[in-house]
Amino acid sequence: MGAPERDDADTCRPDEAPAWLAPLVEACRHLGPDDVPFRRRPGSGGRRAAVLMLFVDAGDGPELLLTERAAEMRAHAGQAAFPGGAIDPEDTGPVAAALREAQEETGLDPDGVVPLLTLPPLTIPVTGFAVTPVLAHWERPVPVHVVDPGETAAVVRVPVAALADPAARFRVTGPSGYVGPAFAAGGLLVWGFTAGLVDWMLTLGGWARPWDGSDVRDLDEVWAQRHDLSSARPAPTRPDAAAEGGPVR
Repeated sequence: MGAPERDDADTCRPDEAPAWLAPLVEACRHLGPDDVPFRRRPGSGGRRAAVLMLFVDAGDGPELLLTERAAEMRAHAGQAAFPGGAIDPEDTGPVAAALREAQEETGLDPDGVVPLLTLPPLTIPVTGFAVTPVLAHWERPVPVHVVDPGETAAVVRVPVAALADPAARFRVTGPSGYVGPAFAAGGLLVWGFTAGLVDWMLTLGGWARPWDGSDVRDLDEVWAQRHDLSSARPAPTRPDAAAEGGPVR
């Protein structure tokens, strides 16, 4: 018999959420396993993974840390994603895994991150991963960057206001019949699992604005035009005002 699974959810500190993030945390605290609207619950035996949904106060509004996977990756090449990955045996649970993966991908300092809570695990049917989203506050942000170009093409702090902008929102449909939300913001095309989580967080956090859900576009066409659809990508690294005394995006 293998070692029992560990869970570090007790390291989360939801009461330390800043006032601007408190509505999202409070809404998430009352979620049940069946309240997730866009992905089924994981079955037994699924590979465990975690992603870090990291929010930071940019001074003129919150931002969300996203990455773009390298084009050479075997799975989900070129897609926008939250930092994260598989939970290793050495990890104490989803929180530890999400922080470790984020550090490996973006160079952030885990000590500056306050884990607030974990959401119910969600299944990604294509990969079979049972993914636990970890909601966190970036209390002491530092400049971030691509650590391994073979894994990550870009690291971007995307303003929540840009994601909530109705002009940046539409839906995409794929040949398999998939239909889901998408965003063109921060130089990224966000769709699939990540877009579902972003859409959900905008709603729960009270940031969502009315948008045209009847705007449905073919995923292949949108993917081919993704760099024209999204705004110019911000510089991948820059000092944070609190740490470096400079402007923040």
